[in-house]
Amino acid sequence: MAEAALRRATYADLEAVPEPLVAEIIDGVLEAHPRPRPRHAMAAHELSSELGPPFGRGRGGPGGWIFMTEPELHLGPHVVVPDLAGWRRERLAVEPETAFIETSPDWVCEILSPSTARLDRGPKRRIYAEAGIGHLWLLDPTDGVLEGFALTGGRWLLLGTVQRGEVVALPPFDAISFPLDDLFPFDDPAAPPTET
Repeated sequence: MAEAALRRATYADLEAVPEPLVAEIIDGVLEAHPRPRPRHAMAAHELSSELGPPFGRGRGGPGGWIFMTEPELHLGPHVVVPDLAGWRRERLAVEPETAFIETSPDWVCEILSPSTARLDRGPKRRIYAEAGIGHLWLLDPTDGVLEGFALTGGRWLLLGTVQRGEVVALPPFDAISFPLDDLFPFDDPAAPPTET
């Protein structure tokens, strides 16, 4: 007996997901997960605070970028919500009038959590490569590790891994460096990370 074809998720399915959840459509499947934990949210805020002044506004750095927290991206048939995304200003010169963005970013950062790491390291990473996003950062706030990747020949090339106690200077934001530990304000830099 033939298997029934799986129904592809629609945007109406995504809109029907209750408000506290974050919903995405990945490979035709509706994926919903809880809002991030405080450690995750703090790391996103702190990273945005580090990058915004020098790269967004040009205060102490080169400027030229637009940053957004949790933008809804429509990348072909996929609807994804990265934790942070950045566009070179010339590629997103006009503020979109829709609640979503169809222009792929130049950089995305996914902050790994137990409910999203499978998607972030798997299908979302592939989707970002297919969309031609030039740089991907994966930040694990539990282990205190940041991985920086560049898209090269359609594949992700690991440019560097930064761990607690080290300084972040990864492309495309290597013009300015900052301590990775600054992304985890509740941690004692000398203490091992706590489980979240």
